[in-house]
Amino acid sequence: MNARLDHRSPLVFDTRELGRRPGALKRLSRTVEAPRDLGNEVIGVPEGAPIELDLRLESVMDGVLVTGTGRATVKGECVRCLEPLERELDADFQELFAYPEADARTRPAESGEDAEDEEDTLFIEDDLFDLEPVLRDTVVLALPLQPVCQDDCPGLCSDCGVRLADDPDHHHDAVDIRWAALQGLAGTNQDGEKDNMGGAEAGVDEKQEK
Repeated sequence: MNARLDHRSPLVFDTRELGRRPGALKRLSRTVEAPRDLGNEVIGVPEGAPIELDLRLESVMDGVLVTGTGRATVKGECVRCLEPLERELDADFQELFAYPEADARTRPAESGEDAEDEEDTLFIEDDLFDLEPVLRDTVVLALPLQPVCQDDCPGLCSDCGVRLADDPDHHHDAVDIRWAALQGLAGTNQDGEKDNMGGAEAGVDEKQEK
């Protein structure tokens, strides 16, 4: 079961007005501040940023079915050119928050698999449920793993790091490494020939002086 919930938390909701009669409905909207680490390594919702929640609470036999949408502005950086970016995100979710007594009544004899299922089950405690785990999972799964500022972002120059979108004609004169060694050898030969020519000219001058 969940740890004891704090009704003052903005992501904790009270179901007492909904009641437990199957089929009862309640709709509500709330703007909350984003919790910490709501995202992945490169993009996410900044801590404290507003998240708009539109929720539909429905009482069912075993608990409360919560269907909703969270809207927020996510910020990060392009994985190609490292420029900052931001975009609007709509994250849809649906989760059943179970009554503890309903779970105990319908659960068969415990086994290894049953214990794992119970760990994944979200419960209502004292008529309260915490939406943060659902919101966190939904937002993180909706975020791109490789966000880009634009689909055709060319990234950075691998030689000097300049942003190629700012300079489409940017390029470097590349020398084929297969010819670089030959060019060096040719330069050495030319220097040797010059030295030899210089020695020959000096010898001619000496003979003329004699």
